[in-house]
Amino acid sequence: MTSTIEISQGMFKLYHQVSRLVNECMMDEGVSLARSKFLLLLECQGPQRSTDIACALGFAPRTVTEAIDGLERDKLVKREPDPKDRRAKIVSITDMGRTVISAAQQPQHKMIEAIFAVLTEEQKQQLKEIIRCLSEKTDELQRSRNQHEAGDTPPIRPLQAVG
Repeated sequence: MTSTIEISQGMFKLYHQVSRLVNECMMDEGVSLARSKFLLLLECQGPQRSTDIACALGFAPRTVTEAIDGLERDKLVKREPDPKDRRAKIVSITDMGRTVISAAQQPQHKMIEAIFAVLTEEQKQQLKEIIRCLSEKTDELQRSRNQHEAGDTPPIRPLQAVG
């Protein structure tokens, strides 16, 4: 019988393998997987403040600022004053950024299709359902953690329960 720990370790390993391979393919087109996340966010959701980008991507504000500096230097994004707050800047994707992300998505999609080609249609449907179930449970556990952090209820600490 396979343990859930073995399965989760396999999932993490696969995630890192796929990420690394997709990143390499995208880098051939001039944009990393990490940079593409910034560009896609701006392309899909429009111009944003860096604090909103940090929140949306789950990155530290300093990390976002450094990434935006590099993207701006490469003319993939631009900063403009926020009309609602003089102290803030709005970041938006440039035409060059759109071109780069479009070019990088083609090898990304091709590589992902090649990876998943090993599965039958039935296996893909099963995997999709498994991912949905695990995602729902993860969301539930995250909401529970957020409630604990907000002070609604004390967190359960396994080591305290044992001792």
